[in-house]
Amino acid sequence: MIQCDNKTHIITLTHYSIRYIHSFKIRSFAHFHCSIIALQHCSIIMKVEFWLIGKTTQGFVEEGMSLYVKRLKHYLPFEAVVIPALKKTKGLSFEQIKTKEGEEILKRLKSDDYLILLDDKGKQYTSPEFAVFMERLLQQPQKKAIFLVGGAYGFSQKIYDRANMKFSLSKMTFSHQMVRVFFTEQLYRAMTILKNEPYHH
Repeated sequence: MIQCDNKTHIITLTHYSIRYIHSFKIRSFAHFHCSIIALQHCSIIMKVEFWLIGKTTQGFVEEGMSLYVKRLKHYLPFEAVVIPALKKTKGLSFEQIKTKEGEEILKRLKSDDYLILLDDKGKQYTSPEFAVFMERLLQQPQKKAIFLVGGAYGFSQKIYDRANMKFSLSKMTFSHQMVRVFFTEQLYRAMTILKNEPYHH
């Protein structure tokens, strides 16, 4: 039980919150509690979006991603956003394609969006560490966090310059189609870890 904003709340911290509490830049343990309460009780919660370039043509990818997108909506405001693939790319170099895709992405971004690139040179986490990262991310003041998967050729330099951070799922290389399933599953796993649900063993 703790007093926060003139209200008394009873909450349970997850095992992973306690384990990693020293990694948070907090003023006090009470401050940490209040941050968690803000996430659980405030009417404004950061929305998480998963941006993709082009629709998948592989049915099993669409089926797998749709399963986890549906599950995620029980935990947080979440949406998968498909940015239409470029048309008439014949004769364009890889760099020109990345530049044009980057321009379309930048048009859709707002100045206060927190942009995270899924990139092979990004920071890697274990599943429990990623859960703690998400717990911290959802307490940030921005209204929306965007995880972005690039097209077949990656990101333009302007997208790298705009990004707030880079995140890597693995040292291995995955197709930009398969990443759709792997990421949504890991995000769902992170949410179940934070809720102490039995999905993660």
